[in-house]
Amino acid sequence: MKWYQRVDFWLLAILILALFLNAWGIWDAGNANAYYTAAIKSMTESWKAFWYGSLDPASYITVDKPPVALWFMALSAKIFGVHGWSVVLPSVLFGVANSYLMFVLLKKKFGPWAGRLAAFFMTITPIAVADNRTNNMDTTLIFFLLLAFYFLQKGAVKKLLRYVFLSFALIGIAYNVKMLQAFMVLPAMLLYYFIAIKLPWKKLLLGMLASLAILGITTFSYTTIVDNTPASERPYIGSTEDNSLLNLAFGYNGTERLLGQTTGTGGAFPGMSSKTTAKQGITPTQEAETSSNGQMGTAPNGTKGPVGGTSSGVGTPPEKPAGSTPTQMAPTSGTVSQGSVNASGNSSESMPAGIQTQGTAPGGTMKKGSQASPGGAGGAGGGAFNIGTAGPLRIFESELGPMASWLLPTAIIGLFVGFFASRRRKQRWFELNLKQKETLLWAGWLIPVGGFFSIAGFFHPYYMIMLAPAVAALAAIGLVESIKKVQETKKGITWANGTLALMILSTLALQGYYAWSYYPLVVIGLGIIALLLSIAWFFPRQVASIKIKAGLTVVIISLLTGWWALTPTLSHESAQIPTVGPSVLTSGNSSMGMSSSVDSKLLSYVEKNQGSATYLFATTDASTAAPYIISSGKSVMALGGFNGTDPSITLTEFKKLVKEGKIKYFYSGGKGMMGGNSENTTDATGEIEKIVKWIEANAKTVSSVSSTNGTSLARTSKNATSSSSAQVVTGATSQGKNSTSTSGTSQSTQPGGQMGQGGQSGTLYDLTTIIND
Repeated sequence: MKWYQRVDFWLLAILILALFLNAWGIWDAGNANAYYTAAIKSMTESWKAFWYGSLDPASYITVDKPPVALWFMALSAKIFGVHGWSVVLPSVLFGVANSYLMFVLLKKKFGPWAGRLAAFFMTITPIAVADNRTNNMDTTLIFFLLLAFYFLQKGAVKKLLRYVFLSFALIGIAYNVKMLQAFMVLPAMLLYYFIAIKLPWKKLLLGMLASLAILGITTFSYTTIVDNTPASERPYIGSTEDNSLLNLAFGYNGTERLLGQTTGTGGAFPGMSSKTTAKQGITPTQEAETSSNGQMGTAPNGTKGPVGGTSSGVGTPPEKPAGSTPTQMAPTSGTVSQGSVNASGNSSESMPAGIQTQGTAPGGTMKKGSQASPGGAGGAGGGAFNIGTAGPLRIFESELGPMASWLLPTAIIGLFVGFFASRRRKQRWFELNLKQKETLLWAGWLIPVGGFFSIAGFFHPYYMIMLAPAVAALAAIGLVESIKKVQETKKGITWANGTLALMILSTLALQGYYAWSYYPLVVIGLGIIALLLSIAWFFPRQVASIKIKAGLTVVIISLLTGWWALTPTLSHESAQIPTVGPSVLTSGNSSMGMSSSVDSKLLSYVEKNQGSATYLFATTDASTAAPYIISSGKSVMALGGFNGTDPSITLTEFKKLVKEGKIKYFYSGGKGMMGGNSENTTDATGEIEKIVKWIEANAKTVSSVSSTNGTSLARTSKNATSSSSAQVVTGATSQGKNSTSTSGTSQSTQPGGQMGQGGQSGTLYDLTTIIND
């Protein structure tokens, strides 16, 4: 057999498609997720930062995830240099590998066409494409989970426990990619182990105990090493309250994802629990209307405007008419006005065209309990925290569904087809054949993951990539097994004919729901074709051949999801908060995320005057620090971690660092996270807030680089209007200890810009001017 006869050209075409969708336009990635890119930059500068996944080269604080996924990205950056495309490249390749693994996992038991379809469906899952184009951890996580499934399958086929051990070890590695999220597939693996691996029961039990022991070792070895390293010799663990990696796993990245966020961030974002919003002084009603960062939204009267206040009412929330509810506006390509003032009294930068602030179910209003955030539902996916209403149908709703649920009806039907279609007449009721076991493996992935997303209180819509492999696999199984049954039936019709018709109609109905607000005529046209094709399946040989109908079936259920998957590619999106849909095309590469803007004048000044100081400057949060770390490769101390609230240092400790000359400057810059506040002191809490107030009261400002670049900047901390306050800047002038400030030059490395554009404006304090304190 010649080499080209051994090549699966269908699979090759699918992998080329995956590479195109994942990689096209990544040269415009800018800083991608600047939070993690800053860590990657730091990891290329310091082996200590590499080991811990530190945000800064001096390893003051870590990011909010373990470093395994970042290791791959840092190695890529070390080889090719730190660029947007180089930090995204590992995710691109892992995304292609995920499609290939889907083929391998399905081919053995269900045949090559099941493998090809599973690979294809995985490739065109919209949020998978969007995630594969970022330096977030999700694609890497999926790779290790699928690889674990591969070795578990291999262990079952060969009846060798060493492959099972390797499979569970890979889950432990996956834990160190994104923590407890990796364990969501453990029920499927445990079930499959006992039903698929044929060994004497004693050996089977011992094998399971050994597998769990290996899982425990690979899971917690890194955590044990880090948590047992003296705190003085390692960075503070970001997004924790007690500097513990174990707490990060079971707190911020564990129970809080299920029950709602209560720590790890200073703002009250939609999706948090009421406990958090109460702490921030935000009522549940206000929370439903606006995020803590004062993002633009639809006012209760239905007009577009700033949620939370006006320019004349600094810090005053808007009156809410009795009985009114926030109305979700249909996504359009319109723009939002510039210079509006948010709930904190801070000026918000203009948003890119097409960025909408509240999602919409086609033709409907926001349901009670849903979370309002930027991005049109069904289009740009509903925003960073718009996760819909908790309940069994949440993953079908317009907030989450466009991420990964386009083929979910086919997958659910495919689950039953895969389990019941392969049963043989002489098979006893408690016996399972190979195909049934494989179907249960994927059902064991789909059901717990779908259940989590149905009830969880705090997660991003792009986490829905976790559903993609199971949906792709079960949809492929259902289609292939049904078509095979039709082919095997010589005369008449069987259950398979009705099943194929039901798959087509139910899937197109759901897809039409997602797409109607954008393309109603297309939806109607596809609906008519779907109806005719469904009828044609009841005439298996009279109306076209089975192969033609099979091909048309795949095409008709793939068109809309394929188009949604193409939108991140066409827009060159590589965002901190990946999203999908036609709205992305109008907003360009500008989805919500951390700003990549740097005030070049300020950067030049602090670099010139850093001297022997360890840190270029200190600031409250990572969103302000990250762009400067990326641009300079030097350490910037993010006192409160991701969002300025981590209790990483006390005022006494900070004073000591200042006295020792390790920190010479403090920058109170505009927050860039999620369209954030113009002044990050509003989110600082506890000891970090004390530090900020102490600096404001005692340090002199560097007037030559303190600026707002023409944007209104108002502080809401208690010292903002007191005599000891350093300054309140309006326009290009400052008031306080120093007179006039000059505007610095802001440069952005993010094509298309980001919402909030933090890091462009603020006040630089010279800590060396603090005397005898």
